Amino acid sequence: MFKFETINNKKILKSNLLTNVQHFFTTRESVITCRDLQALKPLCDNNLKAIADYLNIPVENIISPQQTHSSNIKIAAVGEQYPDTDALVVKDNNIAIALNFADCTPVILFDEKNNIGAIAHAGWRGTAAFIVPKTIDFMCDNFSTEPENITAVIGPAISMNNYQVDAEVFNKIRSTLKNEYNDYFIHDKSANKYNVDLKTVNLHQLKELGVKRIDLCSYCTYDAVDVFFSYRRENGKTARHSAVLKLK
Repeated sequence: MFKFETINNKKILKSNLLTNVQHFFTTRESVITCRDLQALKPLCDNNLKAIADYLNIPVENIISPQQTHSSNIKIAAVGEQYPDTDALVVKDNNIAIALNFADCTPVILFDEKNNIGAIAHAGWRGTAAFIVPKTIDFMCDNFSTEPENITAVIGPAISMNNYQVDAEVFNKIRSTLKNEYNDYFIHDKSANKYNVDLKTVNLHQLKELGVKRIDLCSYCTYDAVDVFFSYRRENGKTARHSAVLKLK
């Protein structure tokens, strides 16, 4: 279950399932990444400072990668640059990680047993390239994580009703699942296109890996454009909301 709270009187979204780690999704009010809307930069700077104060860390300890819809995964560290990176793993409780979204699916992962966290950026390319399973494999290989100890939070993203892809893209997405499901797509036979719910695809990927505690956000970024940012709804000219994670 998700609920809205505030930082400096600005709305953020949290999951009730994650209680032993600091996490949230920013909104239009609490935006920290302006991207194509440079007029928002002063607001972003102020919000970033307020969030750093809320997390009790310096602004420079909030680490964001340069996302390119890849399946590349890195461990976050202060002072490092992360080009071509779409998942960050955090092991240090003195830093936070923040990845940015505007329709793509944000997935927060937390291994409470080992106190290791991660955020993955799962658009259709990342989803087709197994970005979330690869991030879990990375955590298992490097930090002895076991999938059954992971809590996953799938954040706000575009819904099936508003996201249509061609058959080639759909087949790439479908091939990531071991089992057959009919709850993540609708086939428009007249156009041979598919409406796809990437949140549900990532849900199935997580379950197939053995992750049992999963919170799935119902918010559609396209429909809730008054709260979040939508690349498709705003024709590519928009800012980004962020998924933020800091270990305790």
